[in-house]
Amino acid sequence: MDSDEDSYHDEYSYGDDVEEIDDSGSSEAAEETDPDEEEEEQLAEYGGGRNSRRRRGQKHYTILTEERIRQLQDNDISQVSSLLSVSKTLACTLLRRHNWSISAVSDKWFSDEEKVRLSLGLSPPQESLNPPPPNNNNNNSLCNICFEEFNANNVMFSCTCGHPFCMDCWRSYVTISINNGPACLRLSCPEPKCKSDVGPDMIELLASEEDREKYNRYFFRSYVECHANMRWCPGDGCDRAVRIQSVERENYDVACDCSRGFCFKCMDECHRPADCETVRKWTKQNESEENNNKWLLSYTKPCPECGRKIEKNQGCNHITCRDPCKHEFCWLCLTPWKEAHYDCNRYEEDESLTNTRKKLKRYMHYYERWAANHKSREIAAGNLKWAKDELISVVAENNQQLPEDGVELVIEAFELITESRTALKWSYAYGYYVPWRANSAKLAFFLFLQGQAERVLETLHRCAERGVEKYSKTDFHLYEFRDFTDELRGLIELTRNHFGELVRALENNLSEVTE
Repeated sequence: MDSDEDSYHDEYSYGDDVEEIDDSGSSEAAEETDPDEEEEEQLAEYGGGRNSRRRRGQKHYTILTEERIRQLQDNDISQVSSLLSVSKTLACTLLRRHNWSISAVSDKWFSDEEKVRLSLGLSPPQESLNPPPPNNNNNNSLCNICFEEFNANNVMFSCTCGHPFCMDCWRSYVTISINNGPACLRLSCPEPKCKSDVGPDMIELLASEEDREKYNRYFFRSYVECHANMRWCPGDGCDRAVRIQSVERENYDVACDCSRGFCFKCMDECHRPADCETVRKWTKQNESEENNNKWLLSYTKPCPECGRKIEKNQGCNHITCRDPCKHEFCWLCLTPWKEAHYDCNRYEEDESLTNTRKKLKRYMHYYERWAANHKSREIAAGNLKWAKDELISVVAENNQQLPEDGVELVIEAFELITESRTALKWSYAYGYYVPWRANSAKLAFFLFLQGQAERVLETLHRCAERGVEKYSKTDFHLYEFRDFTDELRGLIELTRNHFGELVRALENNLSEVTE
């Protein structure tokens, strides 16, 4: 392959194919399963297992729209207001101070209501819980900020504490606080040591329209940011959030409806089967080797047969040189590509090198394969987006009509390829840090699983790319496309099974293998 590089794409599809939870956030106790069913569930998480088709699209997390988040927030406020017989303003204050936990609010309130009131600068239970009206008595009042005297014809305001301040000072105080960021949600009375909160009702009364919008946005976002099982989607311009069923999982890749995938725990890119600590160490290692990596990513490779320089621009690593050479070889190890192309993932120690050069060579072995799969994943993501958006129309322009299920199968193939490239990419970071000895049973089993998964993925990726190229540009008979989809269907199932095994084994740290 010898052509200009394609542009990279950020979007990709990801499916964590496990049990759907109810959008209300409640979950029932898990039923006991036998070992075979448990393994089936683990395989299904990657899309494998006997019921992979049925499970596809099911998740252990829920995507929340802005409308749904506001509804959940309003429901919590109303519930606390009703439960404690307090105003919604006070309910907001209590929930914000207790990270939007209804149980924490009720526990503290019912264990010692008076103590909670004192901590908030509130009046005793017998008195009104709402902020008092403007202080408009007939006596002259002194603003405790500007120290100007105001009479009954001028407006003075205070929180529930009763400390009076003039309208201008209040507005300046509120404006500065809101423009300083989300800390304005904890805004209290300007009087030193006073604990009374400046609630949403005071903000509504005193702030400008622009500042009210900022405050309300901080208030809204705090609901998600205070819940351990919720995260905002990091996608550009996306206003959705992801809510997971459990925060106890070690690895939890999720995908928003905007197609942005990320790790729920560290908010980095999806990185199963590697854990977050491995990703952190690997990223730091890559930064220390930045110059070497830049060279590695920018260079071309010579054809091992004719020496012609080749730049990789497709997803699979099976390279065919241009005419008249036509030599087929592996992009990573440059060995001839044969039907039995094995052990490309294995690192062999060179005892003739110094320790420094050994370390560098070992790192470059793993980094090159990590980077190659990263690039292949991005190319596959571009193909996936194209298949979703344009495949049917392009084929129609060429006076062809593909079966709908065949087009869906092509999309499914590229979805699986992007997921599998991600897993294979991070399996190399995992392999770089394993503490096992070179002759250990665990390492041998890891290389076996990784090699199997890599070979079947290369076959699937090459089949999908060649099929799309052929059936979107040239005339063909329908039976040819049927043969292609039959082959694709078999490779999809095989790839799911192999990567299900690989991911499950690595996330369990190959616990089934004993030294």
